[in-house]
Amino acid sequence: MKYGEHLFKREAPRPTPSNPTHPPQAANAPHATPAIVPTGSRAATPPPIPDIPPVKSEEPGGSRLIVGPNIKLKGVEIDDCDTLVVEGRVEATMNSRAIQIAEQGAFSGKVDIDVAEIRGTFSGEMTARKRLVIHGSGRVSGKIRYGKILVQEGGEITGEISALGDGPQDLLRSAS
Repeated sequence: MKYGEHLFKREAPRPTPSNPTHPPQAANAPHATPAIVPTGSRAATPPPIPDIPPVKSEEPGGSRLIVGPNIKLKGVEIDDCDTLVVEGRVEATMNSRAIQIAEQGAFSGKVDIDVAEIRGTFSGEMTARKRLVIHGSGRVSGKIRYGKILVQEGGEITGEISALGDGPQDLLRSAS
C-alpha cells in the first residue's frame, strides 16, 4: 500500500512528531477487530459491533416501561406493565405490578400496584397491595393505602393514609 493510501480510501495524515508513522496496536484496544479486505476487492466490511445486553426486568419475560428524564407522559392509562420506571413526569392511571419513581421523577394520578418504590414525588391515589417504600428523598401525598410501609429518614407522606386490612371486611377475613 502506498503512503497516503488508506484502507477506507481516505488520505492518511502526514507524519508529524505528535503523529507517529506507525499506527497504534489493535491488540491493546479492548474490543478491536481487524478489518479484513478480500484480495482484489475495494469494498471493506466494518468491524462487528459488540452486543449490548438488554435491560433486564425483574421477572423473566416481564415488561418494563421507562419514562426518561425530561420526558412528560400525560393522560394515559398504563396496564399490563410489570415495572414502570419514572425519571421524568407522568400524569396517568396505572394498574400494574410495580412502580419506581427516581429522585427527579414525578407521578400524579391513580395507581393500583403491588410494590411502590418512591425516591421522587407521587401525588394522587395509590393502593400498594404488598409494599410501599419511601426513600429519604421521596415525597408522597394523597389518598394512600398500603399492605406494608417503610419510610426512610427524610421521606415524607401526607394525606389520607391507611393500611390495607383496616376495613371491617378485611378484619373479618383475618379472624377466620
